[in-house]
Amino acid sequence: MFEMETHVSCLFPEILAIIFSYLDVKNKGRVAQVCAAWRDASYHKSVWRGVEAKLHLRRANPSLFPSLQARGIKKVQILSLRRSLSYVIQGMPHIESLNLCGCFNLTDNGLGHAFVQDILSLRVLNLSLCKQISDSSLDLIARYLKNLEVLELGGCSNITNMGLLQVAWGLRRLKSLNLRSCRHVSDVGIGHLSGMTRSEAEGCLALEKLTLQDCQKLTDLSLKHVSKGLGGLKMLNLSFCGGISDAGMIHVSRMSQLGSLNLRSCDNISDTGIMHLAMGSLRLSGLDVSFCDKIGDQSLAYMAQGLYRLKSLSLCSCHVSDDGINRMVRQMHELKTLNIGQCVRITDKGLELIADHLTQLTGIDLYGCTKITKRGLERITQLPCLKVLNLGLWQMTDSERVR
Repeated sequence: MFEMETHVSCLFPEILAIIFSYLDVKNKGRVAQVCAAWRDASYHKSVWRGVEAKLHLRRANPSLFPSLQARGIKKVQILSLRRSLSYVIQGMPHIESLNLCGCFNLTDNGLGHAFVQDILSLRVLNLSLCKQISDSSLDLIARYLKNLEVLELGGCSNITNMGLLQVAWGLRRLKSLNLRSCRHVSDVGIGHLSGMTRSEAEGCLALEKLTLQDCQKLTDLSLKHVSKGLGGLKMLNLSFCGGISDAGMIHVSRMSQLGSLNLRSCDNISDTGIMHLAMGSLRLSGLDVSFCDKIGDQSLAYMAQGLYRLKSLSLCSCHVSDDGINRMVRQMHELKTLNIGQCVRITDKGLELIADHLTQLTGIDLYGCTKITKRGLERITQLPCLKVLNLGLWQMTDSERVR
């Protein structure tokens, strides 16, 4: 009976490609240098599916883009930009994702040279922290990137309402928009996005994710626009929006598709705002009201009545106590993540209530909870699904240390 010796060199290229697809990016490149057979197998498009190429664009490299195209790579992150952006667009005509985050030297003029015709394959564009970009770039994006689904503009502080009018006119398929710290954006711009000015722009009515963090000019009127026009919104980030108040939560409460709401550091949100949310048609799975100084135990009672489907709740630094925990825990059986860091009124009693009733918890943050002791922690660590426990500033006293 003959024994057949099997060696890795005998494997079909298709099998090698499947093996190589499990490697990280660096090792995908290394196996291509082993031998000709491995090089050919490593260039199979299935090996590189979903990979984002990270590039420093400094000097001309004629083989760069043909190599990326041969591997089927369609996602690119530019780490530093010393050449014209048009070099990338011309070299990758079927590009799907372009990440320019932090390319501080990118200008409207540079973008203008790159976007000169339709680029219908591009779905994702990240311009976060490209601080020189202004409304004129958004005009080009709206004109030539009609199929864009994700647009990141966080930190682009020169963007104004006029730029959002262009977005609302041209980007009908947009699903995710990040306007973090776009300080000139006001209720008027959000009205454009929400289709409130149909005579000028249809609006981005397919939006599912909207980040308005630190947009200081926004008021409750923006929330009225969003609730009327963006009925499919699933995630809304309003953190650090100081102009948002309890009255605005009446509008938010009508957004039946909303799954995640971030109100972190919204100073004018109080128990009354949470009452409005709880009385509406919301089916929230995630809520963050951290550092909202006017949120207290009464809010937890409202959550138990109307927001009991929550899976993630962040109450960091809120004025809640064991009494509030007691009002909440019996109804919120689906809760998996709870952040009560810096809630200095929480004691072992609160932890015992959590351990008894919130049996689905996988993570809890107790950073800075100075009134808890080893006794309460022992109860928490007995939660059957717990994977993450953050204690931070908590310290045992000498009498509690295990000897």
